[in-house]
Amino acid sequence: MNAPHVSHPANRRTALWLAALVHRISGICLACFLPFHFLALGAAIDGEARMDSLLRWTDLAVVKFAEAGLMFLLFVHLLGGLRLLAIENLPWVNWQKQLATAAIGLSMILAFVFLVRVL
Repeated sequence: MNAPHVSHPANRRTALWLAALVHRISGICLACFLPFHFLALGAAIDGEARMDSLLRWTDLAVVKFAEAGLMFLLFVHLLGGLRLLAIENLPWVNWQKQLATAAIGLSMILAFVFLVRVL
């Protein structure tokens, strides 16, 4: 038996829909990171030894790459949010797709620059 083919509406194949999806996913990922950020803040409050242990752990290469991924998510979410503010408050322009593509590209560049600086 063949599974039924599910077709997505045409609007789900555009760059702007993809930009909105990336914005939502990056927001969810950033929200999932927050508890870990609070744990790190708690380590700073608990004392010098615990904070030093955490800082040694953050020197691992895998953590540096994860931080670069986090920065990418942050930049994508920030630039996507600015794009949404422009859509809601400014007149529509035909180059919205290029803005969405530029936001992703700029986010990748900024995350790479961050990674180079921390490694």
